[in-house]
Amino acid sequence: MKTYLATAALGVAFAAGGAWMLTRPAETALGQTEVLPGAAMAQEADAAEIDTSTIEDMVLGDPDAPVTLTEYASFTCPHCAAFHAEQWPQIKENYVDTGKVRFVYREVYFDRPGLWASMVARCGGDMRFFGIADTLYDTQREWAGSGDLGSIADNLRRIGLTSGIDQEQLDACLNDGTMAQTLYTWYQENAEEYEVNSTPTLFIDDEKYSNMAYDELAALLDARLEEVGYEEPAGE
Repeated sequence: MKTYLATAALGVAFAAGGAWMLTRPAETALGQTEVLPGAAMAQEADAAEIDTSTIEDMVLGDPDAPVTLTEYASFTCPHCAAFHAEQWPQIKENYVDTGKVRFVYREVYFDRPGLWASMVARCGGDMRFFGIADTLYDTQREWAGSGDLGSIADNLRRIGLTSGIDQEQLDACLNDGTMAQTLYTWYQENAEEYEVNSTPTLFIDDEKYSNMAYDELAALLDARLEEVGYEEPAGE
């Protein structure tokens, strides 16, 4: 998919109803000193064409699973961290690992730290992404809590290195301005196409849902599995 980006500004967020809402920030919200030359924020593209088809979805589970659960989330969203601490382990164990559900994770960028975190997670490739994502959510308050961009950048570097990414590769990822801009444009396209304005936002196949407790989400997944004619394998 291709698009044009005129002036990109990363959004800020406020909490509402168990989710974080996207807003358009005032310029002063982004006026801090850039810490990483390439990935500090998506910059004005001067009408240059940005091809977002290079961005791959991060996916877990059987590619032939009868139902797909898609989550739109931000690494700096507290409600997303709570979802990954509480609902996600049960969803993974009972639905993804059993082959019933294919899970797709798509990032939302409220702010520069959220974009940087995504770039660190993606720097590890498909094999490391979800492990790094777990660390980012489990330690969200520690790496992002200060609000100081320099400290956050240092914390994210440490997470990347601890996860097995070497220094040279990590530096290349975090200073890749083209990737930063492409990721942000990809997020914009998704937010517009799927009307994502808060996180976490969930889709069960084509049906959109807001954040909810595990029991509610499990009931919806079970109903969808029944609707598509899924039957438990014999002996289970």
